[in-house]
Amino acid sequence: MDEEVHRLHGRYGVDYPEWERPVVAAIRQRLVKELQAGNDVVLDHGLWRRSERDSWRQAARVVGGHPLVVHLPADRDELPRRLTERNRREDANALTVTPEALDDFFARFDIPTEDEDVIVHTGSIDVLLAMLTSERQS
Repeated sequence: MDEEVHRLHGRYGVDYPEWERPVVAAIRQRLVKELQAGNDVVLDHGLWRRSERDSWRQAARVVGGHPLVVHLPADRDELPRRLTERNRREDANALTVTPEALDDFFARFDIPTEDEDVIVHTGSIDVLLAMLTSERQS
């Protein structure tokens, strides 16, 4: 998602104030089109709220997709370190996040539950790929 916003509009908070909503709508249309064509799709988007994940899952299921959430948990104490590093960059994934914004994000985040068809990725890319392959074949 961030890459598409950056490609179309530049850096959030620098080149534009808020352009995410129209990009999200365009990405949803593209997701549906790709799934209808029988393609696998990876959606790289925050989806912090369960209701947002449910909405995207429904959009995929309507056209025959098999949605799966990959949760990348991070320790709350680790995030400020990562954000300090990220906030120095100027690429598409370098949206500046203040400590206050991080607190807000954390407060709004609904941890995915087992009933959401979720894979929890804890570090091994080989394990994640094996899990995704297994899900795709089922």
